[in-house]
Amino acid sequence: MDLSDEVLRNLRKIIRAIDLHSKKMVSNYCVTGSQALLLRELLESSEPIPVSVLSQRVSLSHATVTGILHRLHDKGLVTRVRDREDRRRIMVGLSEKGQSLIEGVPSLLQERFLLRFSNLQEWQRTQILSTLQQVALLMDAQDLDAAPVLTSGPIDT
Repeated sequence: MDLSDEVLRNLRKIIRAIDLHSKKMVSNYCVTGSQALLLRELLESSEPIPVSVLSQRVSLSHATVTGILHRLHDKGLVTRVRDREDRRRIMVGLSEKGQSLIEGVPSLLQERFLLRFSNLQEWQRTQILSTLQQVALLMDAQDLDAAPVLTSGPIDT
């Protein structure tokens, strides 16, 4: 078997695993991976936090987080209120419905990956990073903006 075919086959397996996990999340819990990521981050906050802070914590742009929060708010999963001190700033938190939902959602694909990845030796983690950086370069993807969220389709769904 040609080595390049095996590389492409394994890339397809990774893409397929991400796609299947995303579809399962939407089908079983009516939230995307990106939405679950924001809900998890809000669950860890004891009080509502500014959108800008949430955006930084999840490594997504402010505009992307705002779009995701809009959809979560429409589903009744988050609360949004203006900051009392700075009326320009929007504070977001989990609604009771959002808290109940996210507590029942299994770990995200990237959480399982990161747990297993952290158990590897340092040289193995470095080797994987170097190889993936080379793959991104080969695919002309090295300059694409990407957050550490494993999801299929547009990131702001």
